[in-house]
Amino acid sequence: MIKKLDILVIKAFVGPFIATFFITLFVLVMQFFWLYIDDIVGKDLDFITIGRFILYVSATLVTLALPLAVLLSSIMTFGNLGETFELVAIKSAGIPLLRFMRPLFIVSILICGISFLFNNNIGPVATLKMRTLQYDIIVAKPAFDIKEGVFYDRIDGYVIKIGKKDKDGSTIHDVVIYEQNAGLQDNMIVAEQGIMDITPDKKFLEFNLQNGWMYQERGYHFSTNTELIRLHFKNYKKVLDLSSFKLTKSDENQFKGNYQMLNLKQLGYAIDSLEKAQDSYKNKINNSFKSITLFPKFLDSDWKNLKPLPIGKAKDFINLFPDSARKKIVQTSSSTIGTMRSTLQTTALIFDNDEKNLRQHQIAWHSKITMSIACLVLFLIGAPLGSIIRKGGLGVPMIFSVIFFVIFYLLNNYGTKFVKEEVLEPITGMWLATFVLIPIGIFLTYKALNDSQLFNKEFYYRMLRKAGVFRMRPAKELSEEVSVEDIEASPEADPDEPNIKEGE
Repeated sequence: MIKKLDILVIKAFVGPFIATFFITLFVLVMQFFWLYIDDIVGKDLDFITIGRFILYVSATLVTLALPLAVLLSSIMTFGNLGETFELVAIKSAGIPLLRFMRPLFIVSILICGISFLFNNNIGPVATLKMRTLQYDIIVAKPAFDIKEGVFYDRIDGYVIKIGKKDKDGSTIHDVVIYEQNAGLQDNMIVAEQGIMDITPDKKFLEFNLQNGWMYQERGYHFSTNTELIRLHFKNYKKVLDLSSFKLTKSDENQFKGNYQMLNLKQLGYAIDSLEKAQDSYKNKINNSFKSITLFPKFLDSDWKNLKPLPIGKAKDFINLFPDSARKKIVQTSSSTIGTMRSTLQTTALIFDNDEKNLRQHQIAWHSKITMSIACLVLFLIGAPLGSIIRKGGLGVPMIFSVIFFVIFYLLNNYGTKFVKEEVLEPITGMWLATFVLIPIGIFLTYKALNDSQLFNKEFYYRMLRKAGVFRMRPAKELSEEVSVEDIEASPEADPDEPNIKEGE
């Protein structure tokens, strides 16, 4: 049954949670755009495309924003209750900490369920659409994305390098345009300066070059017998086609099979198929060797009990054969060994790729659960932490929430990296952050139940004073340093009290 206390705590939690969630989501979205700013800026995108991209990016980051929002809002909620002495009043009424943590504990479980459903059902679809649109934006028309001193190769068949650009963005200096044809023949243009501009229909990139050289290689395709022609020009116009850079919608099916685009059920099927494929590699190698080597088919069923033939005076096995057959035997053996080695290397490469793919699927499978459980784990840290520090607002709670979220984020990333490098098993690496933070949450809850002074500076000052780090100064030393005139002139002296005269 919901009581007034539960409603009070939930109301105190909902406001900070909504505010911190959108603030956290905004920060994460800005971080994403900061990482891919070079691929997005200068693409001449319309507002609808930008809005769609922001929406898809936000949907993919919801599961990361929820744990931080829960942590920060729980610290703020219990910190505000402690700062306004409502927490003291509740405890004085005989209500334990776990009792008024119960409604928010249930709310955190509901948030975990929402996070899992979002991560399992909406997240893969949003990731698929976001990756597809991101690919379209990256290959879209670059406008003037050509930078100084950098080889630009996003125009098919051309590599462009500009030494310097003036402030107008069109006047360029030290221009190199390298054109590669289908064969071995290449053309190159070198100019001292020029003007770079895009045609009004935005389909072509024009270079009006001045005072340069043109190098052309002529001859048959795939032939080294060619001739080099060098032409000098004062003015030359080079036009490059930009029609391939127009923003088009890619087919989503080319990204659909990626492990990031699958839900929990689909990941389970994929993991099962990959594990069966891994188990079949041993049989594949045995069958390959049997087809390469000839002697296994001639072995008798009792071949293990056969005694080896005496070699006699022969130093090597090859000396048992006549001279006329040795060369052929060595060639055949070398060829067979080379084929076996090539088969082993190819099979090992395929096995490593499948193993890496399997681990990526396992990481994605566990991540859908661990990121949801993280909301509850961080609540178990935030709620007792807020009741201990007893500070509301965004100052102190923000500091503690950032510290613990960074710990969670680093442990999660290190666990993922260890799983990819086969240092840890998926169940150990992906749950590493949960295994570390749950004991911390239990410890903080125990301290909060006992009204611990874990973050009280006076508590640590008293401990250090008992340990002899700080020494109390005798009254005699204090009286020698403070004179009577200082006491009389002190603004803190009570005017109603009689002044202390020397000798009284």
